[in-house]
Amino acid sequence: MIPSDTSAATGPAAPSVPSSARTDAFRPLLLGAAEPAAEAALATLLGSGLVREVHDRIDEQVAELVRCSAPGERWDRGRLERAVAEVYGGAPSRRYGTWVWYPWTGRLVHLLPAEEFRRVRTDRNRDKITRAGQRRLLGCRIGVIGLSVGNSAALTCAMEGVGGSFRLADFDRVGLSNLNRLRAGVHDLGVEKTVLCARQMYEIDPYLDIEIHRAGVTEETIGDFFDGSGASGVPGAPGAGLDLLVEECDTLWVKAAAREHARARRVPVLMDANDRGLLDVERFDLEPDRPLFHGRAGAMTAREVLDLDDRAARELLLRIVDESRLSPAMTDALGRIGRTLSSWPQLASGVALGGALVADAARRVLLGGPVPSGRYYVDLEALVGGATGAVPTPQGAAS
Repeated sequence: MIPSDTSAATGPAAPSVPSSARTDAFRPLLLGAAEPAAEAALATLLGSGLVREVHDRIDEQVAELVRCSAPGERWDRGRLERAVAEVYGGAPSRRYGTWVWYPWTGRLVHLLPAEEFRRVRTDRNRDKITRAGQRRLLGCRIGVIGLSVGNSAALTCAMEGVGGSFRLADFDRVGLSNLNRLRAGVHDLGVEKTVLCARQMYEIDPYLDIEIHRAGVTEETIGDFFDGSGASGVPGAPGAGLDLLVEECDTLWVKAAAREHARARRVPVLMDANDRGLLDVERFDLEPDRPLFHGRAGAMTAREVLDLDDRAARELLLRIVDESRLSPAMTDALGRIGRTLSSWPQLASGVALGGALVADAARRVLLGGPVPSGRYYVDLEALVGGATGAVPTPQGAAS
């Protein structure tokens, strides 16, 4: 039996199928349809009672593959059917591609092989992202810490093909108050945020490589998160370091420690502040001596952050986010958190915008584009609708 949250296998011998579906499963089971043992494994899976739905649209996927491989051709029905048959090479369609079982939904889905799947799935990216660029991006590993706002960034990266490997970290579970901004349903209440995000990403692309850190990152595990020497429940690949970090957590120590580790390893850091469309970029890959938070925290270390009392920690956080440039609504909320507000106000539209900003910047950073360190604002209230106040100008390191 292969536990349903271990790495999917597609080797010469297809894996035996699980006898039950774990409620915390987040990895799909992949069966190479052409492998000798796949037929028996599929029969076992279908007879297990675990499969609730079989979704087989492989003919349509192959037809899309044929058309996008020769976009200038005119395909009548007969010619397209012959081209599809040529792809199968005389074998039955059920023996082509990959059968993917998602244990958390009970769905068994028939898909194109990995390379062909990605070619068709990202065909409409061309040539905003070239084929060479897409291949380069798929070789990158992205870490995401904090999976409320970070969920949107991770999913947008997965949809756009920005990154082929991911590490996700969050200690929390989905609560009802998360559903104002987190793409989830009421049936996901109580699910670990790492598990939810990994499931959603695998449903977009089952060929991704995703590790989860269920307990978030701590002093003991943050090095593993960056270097890949281990993850909660999933063994990491030694030496598989991050190429980019997306930091979206609320814990001040994690914010500081993550940047210290990123700077030491020359890993660029992106953060969406979810206010006024603020995107924060720290290019530690290009500037290994750059001060954390653009110098706004001074020389304070993550270790020193742990010793701050509540008032000092709040003052440091306000310096980091630059209180003078917060939106009026956020400024008003600061004095009411803990009294008339339970936490920071956030909207789904702002989170979705942040996911787009992070994914766009991540793509350009990983492809070697000019994305300088600094803070950039896409303030929709000022840009659309004529709200009072100018859009803040981009800022680099604090003077």
